[in-house]
Amino acid sequence: MSAKRVPMTPPDLPGFTYLDVLGSGGFADVYLYEQQLPRRRVAVKVLLTERMSTGAVDEFAAEANVMAMLSTHPAIVTIYQAGVAGDGRPYLVMEYCPKPNLQVRYKREPFSVAESLRIGVQVSAAVETAHRAGVLHRDIKPANILVTEYNRPALTDFGIASTTAAAAESAGLSIPWSPPESFADVPRSDPRSDVYALGATVYTLLAGRSPFEFPGERNTGADLIQRIETAALPPLARADAPTSLRWVLERATAKNSADRYESALAFARALQKVQIELSHSVTPIDILDDALPEDDIETDDGDGLTRVRGVVSIDPETSPAAGLTRPSATTAPASPRFDSSPAPLETVVRPDALDQTVLRPPAAPASDPFETVPRERVSAASVAPTETEPARPASPELPPPPEARTGPAVEAPSSAPPAVAPARRSRRTAVTWSLVGGGLAVIAAVIVGVSLPGILAGGDPTPPPPDTTAVPLDPVSPLVPAPEALTGVAGAEGVTFTWTHPDPQDGDHFLWAVDAAGGEAAFESTTETSVTVPADPSGRTCIEVLTARSNGQSSESVTGCAP
Repeated sequence: MSAKRVPMTPPDLPGFTYLDVLGSGGFADVYLYEQQLPRRRVAVKVLLTERMSTGAVDEFAAEANVMAMLSTHPAIVTIYQAGVAGDGRPYLVMEYCPKPNLQVRYKREPFSVAESLRIGVQVSAAVETAHRAGVLHRDIKPANILVTEYNRPALTDFGIASTTAAAAESAGLSIPWSPPESFADVPRSDPRSDVYALGATVYTLLAGRSPFEFPGERNTGADLIQRIETAALPPLARADAPTSLRWVLERATAKNSADRYESALAFARALQKVQIELSHSVTPIDILDDALPEDDIETDDGDGLTRVRGVVSIDPETSPAAGLTRPSATTAPASPRFDSSPAPLETVVRPDALDQTVLRPPAAPASDPFETVPRERVSAASVAPTETEPARPASPELPPPPEARTGPAVEAPSSAPPAVAPARRSRRTAVTWSLVGGGLAVIAAVIVGVSLPGILAGGDPTPPPPDTTAVPLDPVSPLVPAPEALTGVAGAEGVTFTWTHPDPQDGDHFLWAVDAAGGEAAFESTTETSVTVPADPSGRTCIEVLTARSNGQSSESVTGCAP
């Protein structure tokens, strides 16, 4: 929001107490209120008096419906209610996100590769959900991505999407993150236009500037449009950004929309592949798919990285707690439906595997792009002894020595009957079979795993030594457990945080960083289970800790705070 215009007087809203101004723009002011019941801080967006034409009020109501329909998504700002104030101004009551938005943060310093990928996946999932509901955002940029108290990105400002058809003029768009087709003689938009804006936004977080904003040169709107339409995407110039990430961003921001990813979901999956390449924790994709009834959802044995959530729609003229769980003809706005349909979007995947992130089941299809572990497992049934059983003599006249036939029995694969080597018949063996019955002796010899001469000698049969060369190995490492019992205690030298390691292994170490509200601190490494940091002047100090292993795997991070 811009701060150039003086905000209007906040309206008197029953059940709410005014606290402060959060921002002001060309169409609305945003204020901080405290809701009395339930008690919480909320952001209230109020339409300006000079904008209160019949069309503007309808557009404001359409935005309320769009956000309400999508706001149960974890990466979209939640709308609580909508109404009209006593002075006639329409308003929206929304989730309050106290942390600086992404525009404020990237102007201070670029984001890390890990956080940029995480945010890119989460916001792409929100955009994909909007597309599946027939909504184009059309103004994706860092300033429209807020940050919740739990440090999750939250997409907001669906005003353009809810008030403008897909092929309408480009007025109101943010030039630095808009695709070339927005500036054509006949502007157009489709889902791949939002994909461009997603790629440009991730690039901005990494570079600390918009893609075609050149430091030291003139960067007017006309200059930016000319570069967006003709210039190649500048390199990131970051040593920690892999080549694969550059390729992903170049494809997402291709000049020709047909050369981009066909959907926001495809772009999110491309970012996930980069996370896997870098051995980062893979961010799940939260999407909504109403294409199939619940009873007809196909099961995909793929990555398990996609979650499905419902949505809620409310009437902006009332203030209910919840409403319908699917868009309908009465709740979903008709105007934001886009006309040009891209390639068919993917269907719901694995609603039964919500918590899986990296490891895949061994039966996954070979074409799975997220397969990171070998599919074939070594089993004792398929491993033949090597050095434990010497070669049998070639002469059929001499029986092999007893110790040559006391090796472990080898079980054949279950698809074929057990193959048992025929025992050599000696004179002593023939006499024994005539006394006790050949069939019974053979079965007993196979079961107990000893030679017939050993039984006839009267000695106690001894089990063969274990075959250490045939021990099956599981090539899949378990998930790395996160640190536990993270607590902090203030002292004279600062705040000392301690934690426990539930599954220590050789080579384990910990990565930690101070959780600073105004920016992102670099992670530091330690092999200890404690660290002392300076106390935060705000009176509340927080750190983030994760476990890292020598093989490149890492756990989810945990956060602990101390007063």
